[in-house]
Amino acid sequence: GIQKSASTSRYDHHILEASKKYGLSPALIKAIIKAESGFNPAAVSRKGALGLMQIMPENVKVLNISDPFNPRENIMGGSKYFSEMLDRYDKRVQLALAAYNAGPTQVDRYKSIPPFPETVEYVKRVMSYYYVYKKG
Repeated sequence: GIQKSASTSRYDHHILEASKKYGLSPALIKAIIKAESGFNPAAVSRKGALGLMQIMPENVKVLNISDPFNPRENIMGGSKYFSEMLDRYDKRVQLALAAYNAGPTQVDRYKSIPPFPETVEYVKRVMSYYYVYKKG
């Protein structure tokens, strides 16, 4: 299972703030962070995604993030973006996660989770973490 280590609770206060502001489940935000960066605020992906919630550089400004490696800013920005995806897909969490991973253009094109192994796997992974964190 997932260890409830210090690394997973280290950002709980930011996660709670973001969850209240954007009406998201804290367990879901946490699950996205776990899948995206494994709670590493300095993470940079091969595609250049940044920080805890792996914000793409072109979204940094749009999401009012001045420092993507600042845990609070990253969590607030990533949560804002995810809540926009949730609204766009009528609160369907799996579609919103697919859009967070592959971009809304792809989700719109397929009208479902795009058939990319990485995206399918990502959605499954986040949902399994979400289940674990929800049970607390």
